[in-house]
Amino acid sequence: MEKAQAIDFITNLLGKSLRVTTSDTRMFLGQFKCTDADCNIVLAQTYEYRLPLVSKSGRNSGEEYNTKELTNLTSRYLGLVVIPGQYIIRIQLEEFISQLSSFKRQEFERTVSHHIKIESKD
Repeated sequence: MEKAQAIDFITNLLGKSLRVTTSDTRMFLGQFKCTDADCNIVLAQTYEYRLPLVSKSGRNSGEEYNTKELTNLTSRYLGLVVIPGQYIIRIQLEEFISQLSSFKRQEFERTVSHHIKIESKD
């Protein structure tokens, strides 16, 4: 991707909802405001979710800790946050049906109705 394309891509993300996962198993959901050369990300109206990981047996010991299951998410409102780029492991665009363009919305609705028809035949 050329520099101009990369700048356009990032510019188009401004103001959109991003889900940012960090290496300490936290997830931040907020409105993308800016980034810098060190890949730090600033989010506004942000909620922090802690991802508690529990082994299937309920014990946190040895090998069993490797078979983790995601349980309830706990959250808290943080507001404006800076997430250091060195700890970011995943960035996802959070899109809701109301945010899609009319063309994408129609395409989404066709896909959903197609899947519903297939499932009802089975």
